[in-house]
Amino acid sequence: MFLAALAAAGWYGWNWWKSHEADARAQVASADHRIDALNQRLDAMRDDQRAQVQRLQQADATNRVLRDELLGIGQRAALLEESVTRLADPNRDGVQALRLEEAEMLLVFGQQRLEIAGDLAGAKRSYATADAVLAAIKDPAYVNLRQALIQERAAIDALDADPRIDALARIDAFSRALEETPPETAAQAPAGDRPWWKRAFANVFDIQPRDRVIAELPSDRAAAMAALQLELTLARAAAERRDEGGFRAALARARDWLDRLWPPSAALDARRGELDRIAERSLSLSVPTLGSTLQQLRQLRAAADVSPSERP
Repeated sequence: MFLAALAAAGWYGWNWWKSHEADARAQVASADHRIDALNQRLDAMRDDQRAQVQRLQQADATNRVLRDELLGIGQRAALLEESVTRLADPNRDGVQALRLEEAEMLLVFGQQRLEIAGDLAGAKRSYATADAVLAAIKDPAYVNLRQALIQERAAIDALDADPRIDALARIDAFSRALEETPPETAAQAPAGDRPWWKRAFANVFDIQPRDRVIAELPSDRAAAMAALQLELTLARAAAERRDEGGFRAALARARDWLDRLWPPSAALDARRGELDRIAERSLSLSVPTLGSTLQQLRQLRAAADVSPSERP
């Protein structure tokens, strides 16, 4: 009986253990299944989250584009409002604006002709045309501008010929005078009046003061004359550029070559004086009021461009 009971208990325990182990395996499998399901759900949630982030980014980009478009529409509306305001302003009619543009262009042309090209006649024509254009504007706000233009025109009309052209003409005249009047050689004393040592070595040595050597040989005189003409050419080039420093330096070197070609005489002093007078001349046109009308016109136009809400 005992053995039968023990066998029955063992069999029952074995069945219980098998059933418990099967339940445990089933629970583990169920837990694994639930974990897999949770992982799949988490992956799906991550995908949804990424999709939501992308949609938010797209919505943000769309909002920025819409914001920029709204700003652009606002700016265009402001420009349209300003244009309507200008059109409603009787002082900003199209004809007057065109006349002011034309007057400014003519003043710029006149100033550039005078400063860059030295075209005095062209500058006078440009300023006269600008005066006629401004005279057609009946707005009393531009009365002072016309007065400034009249003063500037008077200063330009008071100018003589372009000093650069006058300097070039003087240099050309000086050069022609040199070609027409050949240089003089140093006057030699009669042979009987010279000391014996000068008479003895006259054909061997040419004795002159140390600080003054006059070219005697034809080749030396030709070279000195060529150097003098070269310096005059350099002076012409400097005058064309309105380079007063280079102009005076070239004339000073030409003056030194005169001492090489002429002995002390009235002719040498006259040529020196002529070069000095040429060097003293200015090469630029001096008009203190040049550009004042243009500056005043631009200030008036800038003040007129300010919107009525911004005006003091």
